[in-house]
Amino acid sequence: MTPAPDRFPAPRFRLGSLVALLLLGWNGTGLAAEAANDAADERPNILWLTSEDNSVDWIGCYGNPHADTPHIDALAAEGHRYPYCFANAPVCAPARSTWITGMHALSMGTHNMRSRYPIPHDRIAYYPDLLKKAGYYVGNARKTDYNIGGRPDGEAWDTNKMDWKTLKKQQPFFMVLNTTKSHESKAFGDVTKTTHSPENVRVAEYHPDIPVIRQNYAHYHDQVKKMDADIGAALKQLEESGLAENTIVVYNSDHGGVIARSKRFLFDSGTHCPLIVRIPEKYKQLRPGEPGRPVEDIVSFVDMPKTWLSLCGAETPDYLQGKVFLGPDKETRDDHVSFRARMDERCDNVRAIRDRKFLYIRNYMPYAPWGQHLNYLWNMEATRAWEEHHRAGRTNEITGRFFGTKPRHELYDTEADPDNVHNLADDPKYAAEVERMSAALDEWQREIHDSGLLPESEVVRLADDAGLTIFEFVRDPQRYDVPALQAASAAALAATPADLPALTEKLSSDDLGQRYWATVGCFRVQERDAGAVDLEAIRGLLDDESHHVRTMAAWILFRAGERDAAQACWKELLREDSYASLKVLNVIDWIGEGFEPYAEAIAACDFSHGGYVDRMKEYAGVGKKKGARQ
Repeated sequence: MTPAPDRFPAPRFRLGSLVALLLLGWNGTGLAAEAANDAADERPNILWLTSEDNSVDWIGCYGNPHADTPHIDALAAEGHRYPYCFANAPVCAPARSTWITGMHALSMGTHNMRSRYPIPHDRIAYYPDLLKKAGYYVGNARKTDYNIGGRPDGEAWDTNKMDWKTLKKQQPFFMVLNTTKSHESKAFGDVTKTTHSPENVRVAEYHPDIPVIRQNYAHYHDQVKKMDADIGAALKQLEESGLAENTIVVYNSDHGGVIARSKRFLFDSGTHCPLIVRIPEKYKQLRPGEPGRPVEDIVSFVDMPKTWLSLCGAETPDYLQGKVFLGPDKETRDDHVSFRARMDERCDNVRAIRDRKFLYIRNYMPYAPWGQHLNYLWNMEATRAWEEHHRAGRTNEITGRFFGTKPRHELYDTEADPDNVHNLADDPKYAAEVERMSAALDEWQREIHDSGLLPESEVVRLADDAGLTIFEFVRDPQRYDVPALQAASAAALAATPADLPALTEKLSSDDLGQRYWATVGCFRVQERDAGAVDLEAIRGLLDDESHHVRTMAAWILFRAGERDAAQACWKELLREDSYASLKVLNVIDWIGEGFEPYAEAIAACDFSHGGYVDRMKEYAGVGKKKGARQ
């Protein structure tokens, strides 16, 4: 761990005092207290304004002529707008898990929605802990949702209230001020009465241009305008408090959104976020260029904690996985990586890597449709209208694709195709780009110890059996071999009938990961050649140690006509409260023949999976309704 150097020299600031502060741990007594008083006048305050669920598509200064965001646009004119800022996760809890630690949620095992798996808190601090150690007063008013167990979310903060008088007395401060006005829930409800005209919206190419969708766009424009007013009010209060000349202002959203196929997905609509930084004249040496001009650097959300720590002269521990994007310690970033895992009750597993031009996506569960019915998302009028439009046979190849299964990988030219609807992955002209970006993604997975190369509840079970957190488990190559799992998954996703001998041999491997991915590979081959798979070998997997191997093996048998054996396997797993119960319910739904044959077993299942099995029960017509804000 190395402390960031002094970067704000001034007549009253004494370098010796800074050294003493570091040696004494900024303990607020004696020399440290005196030095802190001096340093407080010279180090910047930071006001971090965050909104929820809005991608760049809803902000005027990012090119939407129909957006009504005058305060954010004015902030961009006074500061620095970043056109290439991306969330690592396209939904709040794992995105904020990444923010609070400066580590990818996928690296810690906190990437599945509302999971709250523990991490080793003795090894991983929250960034406000480090800011406090450096003498900063830290506040968050008020959004945490860190998706991490073992520690109360609010414990790291000095306050959860916004009080300008207190902040003026407590300089230097780092204050998060969150507005909920643009949250997805604000896009629900009646969309027929809007201030914004449905005629003045830019409908994404993947959405059918129908009245209800236009109305929902207009309704959300109204909500974004309210969010912008909150940002404007905060900026006005900052000026009135007399703190503006000492305060760096940051504005960004927590991920993309919000109409269906944005939030929760790794397309640009789900990850491409506004980021604006305004730096006062006092700290102009930190400016990345002339105010009002865009900064072309790629910024990944994981970069933000390290950058805040660097700007504030705090420690930047070696475990931080981001890069400093602002100030004298600025680091270069060539690309950004994001991940999608279980979203509430719906299973999925996706990675993406993005540079300034191309977006490459790898689907580890291509058999899972994009547009799975997700309880929360279906509260939106636009989502229901889109599904009805599709079921009526009115969608085309582009607007109907959302409701189908996925290819194993995707490549989009984001300059020519900003809505990411034209997949170039299988075009020979782009083979070099696919290879380049796929290799970079592979390397990143190894560097951060990608914890999602086996199903969620399988990793949880194995880590629990070993008495380890997921963080610790995936860093033990004897238990979780990332390169081996990468190779096995790659072989499975690209499997052809010619690969069946090798896949069949691995079905009897002693290694659970090899058996799981070999089963997925056989499933993939069966899609190409229904009669090619060795069903006798598959039948032998119905008693496998891994419930996820059993689930996929039963699906192969179901498609081969052995429905009774498959259904018996799934019913048994549900009745026995299997840790794979949620996956079983998802598979039954993906098949599309209804839940009725399994009703008794579903009703008997008491495995919770964070309450999401109950959510699937509700969808299946069994059990009570559950709800959760996202």
